[in-house]
Formats: sequence, structure tokens, C-alpha cells
Amino acid sequence: MSASLPGSRDLPASPYDLKTYWGRVRHAADLSDPRTMFVSSAGLENAKNLIASYKQNRIPAMTPELWSAKKIVDATLHPDTGMPVFLPFRMSCYVLSNLVVTAGMLTPGLKTTGTVLWQIGNQSLNVAVNNANANKSTPLSMSQIGKSYLLAVSASCSVAVGLNALVPRLKSISPNTRLILSRLVPFAAVASASALNVFLMRGNEIRHGIDIYPVLSEAERAKRELGEHAEPVQSIGKSKKAATLAVGETAISRVLNATPIMVLPPLILVRLEKTDWLRARPRMVLPINLALILGTSLFALPLALAAFPARQAINVKSLEEEFHGRGGDLGMVEFNRGM
Repeated sequence: MSASLPGSRDLPASPYDLKTYWGRVRHAADLSDPRTMFVSSAGLENAKNLIASYKQNRIPAMTPELWSAKKIVDATLHPDTGMPVFLPFRMSCYVLSNLVVTAGMLTPGLKTTGTVLWQIGNQSLNVAVNNANANKSTPLSMSQIGKSYLLAVSASCSVAVGLNALVPRLKSISPNTRLILSRLVPFAAVASASALNVFLMRGNEIRHGIDIYPVLSEAERAKRELGEHAEPVQSIGKSKKAATLAVGETAISRVLNATPIMVLPPLILVRLEKTDWLRARPRMVLPINLALILGTSLFALPLALAAFPARQAINVKSLEEEFHGRGGDLGMVEFNRGM
């Protein structure tokens, strides 16, 4: 993100209060804004130049134009590498990338083959997104990515196929309840496999730790905003406990994102399919399903991403003993949780 651009002056993290949930929701809505996908290479370079000008004290204060530039940079560049995230795997494209596979998994009446193929497609996308947006201080090798991918696909397919076989055997429940449960099978598969996918794809972080940085005091931040310190904040080491927290929170946010998307559209569609209007227009089932998934996804993603701060702060005493006494302001350190 902006930290990788030249200049010693720090930008404000956000125009919103990131200490509050709704402030993080508004910030996450900026990061996942689909409109940032259509910014050209020239537009990105212009945004980067504007931010560099601020960091080099050529622009005295934040302006609406600068906030817009920061939004573009934050939605496009990885915070650890400073390189653009591949477009289909950015959070700004996540809703659209996920739309097709979600619609496929929620298609009524899928047989075993269709269920398996759509679960493979969903986990393939999850692997790509999780890898592209992970903390890059401890990257995975290609062999580790391959093993994690196979495990995640196996888990999701096993849950989906197993539940699809189980639901019809539930003879003690009403046909309507059985129908609703069958429509919720993809949710159970996606929720469990999404959490597992995050842990598998980011297991290297837990095994080896991620970089942690001392939190600066207000006085230190003020000096950096004036450009008085040219040196970037240095990592004090790699923490496995910080990595476990980062990966765990990201896994929870994936489940929080999947829950409304995989639950609300199929339940609403079950009700709509009983109406005379939709019964007379069976071709409208697919577009209505897509519209329900798209609308739910647009609202769900910022709410899920905001569940935990992207830049997490924690007391150094909660981490390994080797870091005790090495924290920054009030003994706090921070790290990039990943998206």
C-alpha cells in the first residue's frame, strides 16, 4: 500500500475511525469498492505520485483528491509487497469473482457431479484469494500451496456430498424442512472449508511467525507526519502467536462473509418459488438468484472484513517471551492481519 511509496511522512490510516466497528466497515467498503477495478495503469500511477508528494512534504495536508488516491492505492497494492494484487483476487473484485461460483453452488437440484465441480471451483478461488491477500512476510512455496489446495478441496467436497446424501434420509422431518436443509448444504460446506482453507493456505505463517512492529506514540507519529524521521519502522521479529491470531481472525471473517451469502438467497428463493408469479416464469429463477447473491454479497463483504482491524495491535505481553519489554507505545506492537 502507501507505506511502500517514497517519502518519510506517514499518511493517516483512514478518513474513518478504525477503532470503531462502523469506521472499519466504511473503510472496508472503500477497499472492496468495485469501482476501483476500473482505474487504469495511468490512474494508479497518478494516485501513487500524489501520495508520494504528500509523503515528501510537497503537499501540506490531506485533501479529497489525496483520500481518493489513497483509496485506489490501498485497494490495488498489497500492504507488504507494494505490488498490485492480481485483479480477479483483489477484495474490490471479490464479489464479482465469487458471484459465479456462489450461484453455481446454490443452484437448486444439483447432482453429485455438479456439487463436486462447483466446490472445486469455489475452493480454487478461495486458495487464490487467500494466497494473494495473505501476510507476505512468510510466503508459501508452490508445493505447500498445492498440498493445501488439495486438502481444502477434499474437505469441502466431502462435507457437501456427505450432507447431500444425508438430508434425503431424514424421514422424520417435513418435506418443506427437508427442502430448506438441502438448500443450506452449500453453506455448511463453504463455511467449514473456507475456514480450513485459510488455515491451510496460511499455515506457514503460524509455523514460522509474521513480522511485528512497535506501535508509535502520538509524539512519534506527529514527527513522522512532519517528515522528521526518514527511516521506516523496523520489525522486531517474527511472532507465531501473532500469526495464529491473524490467521484465526481471517478465518472467522471468511465464515462471517459466507453466512449471509449462502443462507439468505436460498431461503428467500425457496419462498419466491412458491409464488404464482415465479411458477409462471421459471426462466426468472436464475437471474433472481444472481440478483439476491449479488445484493447480499455487496453488503456482507465490508461487514465481514471489518470484524477485525486489518492492522492489528496487541500488547507485547500476549506474545512470546522474547518480545516482552520490546513493544512500542504502552507496550503495544502491531502487524498486518491480511485480508
